[in-house]
Amino acid sequence: MDYTTLLYGVSGQTAVITLNRPERMNAVIEAMYREISDALSRIEADKTLRCVILTGTVREKDGKRRQIFCAGADLKEHGAGTRTLEQKEAYLRLAHDTCQRIFEFPLPTLAVVNGAARGAGAEMALCCDFMFMADDATLAFPETGLGTCIGGGSSSHLVRLLGLTRAKDLVYTGRIIDGVEASAMGLSYRSVPVASLMDEALAFAGRLAAKAPRSMAHVKRLLQQPARQGIAEVLESETRAIVDCMKTDDWHEGVRAFAENRRPVYKGT
Repeated sequence: MDYTTLLYGVSGQTAVITLNRPERMNAVIEAMYREISDALSRIEADKTLRCVILTGTVREKDGKRRQIFCAGADLKEHGAGTRTLEQKEAYLRLAHDTCQRIFEFPLPTLAVVNGAARGAGAEMALCCDFMFMADDATLAFPETGLGTCIGGGSSSHLVRLLGLTRAKDLVYTGRIIDGVEASAMGLSYRSVPVASLMDEALAFAGRLAAKAPRSMAHVKRLLQQPARQGIAEVLESETRAIVDCMKTDDWHEGVRAFAENRRPVYKGT
């Protein structure tokens, strides 16, 4: 497959998937999910590879460079009004299948969050085994402010990683945290200056790559077994919640308000 939304490379025994829609802040569309899944199949078939990195790119505009991980779902496409509810649900199931694929992937996976991670971008990062963040990279779950609901298994992952109260804090408020705070609360494995971020992640990936691959696959499966047993049910519940939100006037208001850069006015309908 020729990739149009990501870049694929290899460093030593580590495959590097780079989300690459900088003109849209690496926002997710169907093609990106399909290409991520294809890249993972490619990696799994290559028995020389031992680890996977998922990261973002740099946007250059007006002579300025901005680090971007993933701005979440492409709300411009969502707000175009061209999808039926059934098509929207099919998109969600594709997104959730991709997140589950990342979570259950037999090789160690590292999310290298170089810039802003929002919504679906943060959800994919949570599905990885480890999250490395730049100190000034940011992460948030803005769904309640957009009239929609969290997905990608994050309703389970956040509680498991942070505990219920801290998970509610992030999801209810949608507040933005940087890499330093994410590391302090245990959401990110490590926070470092962006200039050394990829070097740190590759060095860690190299340590993991030196381990026996079958042993790593087994310990990953065993350590994640409690979460794995319930992930399908969690994703189904999240899908149903998001689809329910999409039926409301508030969901359309949230998408319009985002596109118009204004505060949404929700009526509970």
